[in-house]
Amino acid sequence: MQEGLQSGKRCSAPLIPSKASLRSFFPLPGQMEDWQQSPDAAHPGAKTSTTSLGLSLGHLGHVCRWDASAHISTSVLGFHFPVSGQLSKDEADPASRGPCWGYLGPGNICGGSGSPSRTLQYRAGPPTAAVGSHGTSPDPFGQSCTLHLLPLFQHVLHLSCFWVHQLTFWRFPSYPDHPVDIQVPFVHLQDIKVFLESYQMKYFVLIEDVQAMVDEEAREMELSHQRDRSSNSFNYAAYHPLESIYKAMDEIAAEYPQLVSKHQIGETYEKRPLYILKFSTGGLDRPAIWIDAGIHAREWVTQATALWTAKKIASDYGNDPSVTSLLNTMDLFLLVVANPDGYVFTHTNNRMWRKTRSRVPGSICVGVDPNRNWDAGFGGPGASNNPCSDSYHGPSANSEVEVRSVVDFIKSHGNVKAFISIHSYSQLLMYPFGYKCSNTKDYKELDDVGKAAASALTSLYGTSYKVGPICSVIYQASGGSIDWSYDYGIKYSFAFELRDTGRYGFLLPANQIIPTAQETWLGLKTILEHVRDHPY
Repeated sequence: MQEGLQSGKRCSAPLIPSKASLRSFFPLPGQMEDWQQSPDAAHPGAKTSTTSLGLSLGHLGHVCRWDASAHISTSVLGFHFPVSGQLSKDEADPASRGPCWGYLGPGNICGGSGSPSRTLQYRAGPPTAAVGSHGTSPDPFGQSCTLHLLPLFQHVLHLSCFWVHQLTFWRFPSYPDHPVDIQVPFVHLQDIKVFLESYQMKYFVLIEDVQAMVDEEAREMELSHQRDRSSNSFNYAAYHPLESIYKAMDEIAAEYPQLVSKHQIGETYEKRPLYILKFSTGGLDRPAIWIDAGIHAREWVTQATALWTAKKIASDYGNDPSVTSLLNTMDLFLLVVANPDGYVFTHTNNRMWRKTRSRVPGSICVGVDPNRNWDAGFGGPGASNNPCSDSYHGPSANSEVEVRSVVDFIKSHGNVKAFISIHSYSQLLMYPFGYKCSNTKDYKELDDVGKAAASALTSLYGTSYKVGPICSVIYQASGGSIDWSYDYGIKYSFAFELRDTGRYGFLLPANQIIPTAQETWLGLKTILEHVRDHPY
């Protein structure tokens, strides 16, 4: 059982509606063939009451989880099928998946094409709820909870296809024993429980009121900002809006002018600047390391970790022999907020927003998944061609200016030796490939480096990480940044998925920012030292 699940509260037994009522929401065993249908268009003004659930394919056991998101009153439940889920040949064939295929999130069970072995997201609430790609309601989540599940894959397929606009997967189904977390509106919770219990899926609540957690997070942020204003200081142990992060970057550059400088590498769809911090001791044509965070807007611990890391690197130069040696031979570029428009939107409208904020011609839906938009197996497995999906790959590779700005910078530099992207959550350290399930030619070295980094990370607080290629550790996903960087010739390409394993999910409490950043730094430094010592 994963960390954090043991503490979950056992879910209460559902109220059982009539069979006719039940069929209006979910198919009972033997009725699945009647069920595939495409989602309707969004209905403006609708409000969401959601619950979040967690699933794990083939895992035996009970888990109850709470996962919170933006403006939601939610509960989080966990449940399972006591059987390993395997897709039939027909189910594995994209052509046989029915009209709803192409409507789901990163796991792509109802969205996109390719391998069925990956996780998916389904959302709770009416089609217009701002929990996903649609609305901008000030209360996008309403009342919802998060569940942890372990279903048979084909049953999740039908469930997710029907509920594509009502349920939000926080973590997508992938392989047996991999958990799945879903956010479900309270108004639909009992019906979902009935569906799960009809297939002997046991569940637990993880988060009983997502909205309450979001509200508490907002209160803590405001108190922290009041303290910062009164003391004229910056609290690295708190979450901050974009303008505060950019101000803190200015302050780091001003405090360490011989080492740190801030540069704009582009601007977003909504015309916000894309800033990087450059750490350099001087010299021309030096090899460099690239680190970015926050490409998925709702993953707030990543931007906070990146900012803490910037301060750490700057303050350790001249004091830590390893950091000093690194920066005496290489430059380092850090993009603290890779998706500024999306990040602002998580603060102003929808805490669970994932994508960019670009407008898609001909669609009512907004945004592209920036980590499905890179030119690496673009449009393949694990990405959706539906603009309303959280894993929508966009109209073309590099269509998102945020992605294109990074690509142009890396290419113009010409000597980047490592590319590291920081995400959350799940506690993973991954390397290519994601868009295909074959090993890279550098598999052994990347695996050794990844395991050494994970070991260093774990040494501080005991936080355990799983290491491996994207396709085998989570799911097949095309158009990802580190696949592009590796294919471009940057051998040391890695992606972190930070804390936790689902107890709080994207709503990791602020008191875990510093511990998360501290342990992540040990893993990062291990990778950076290897890059320094193994030039190519």
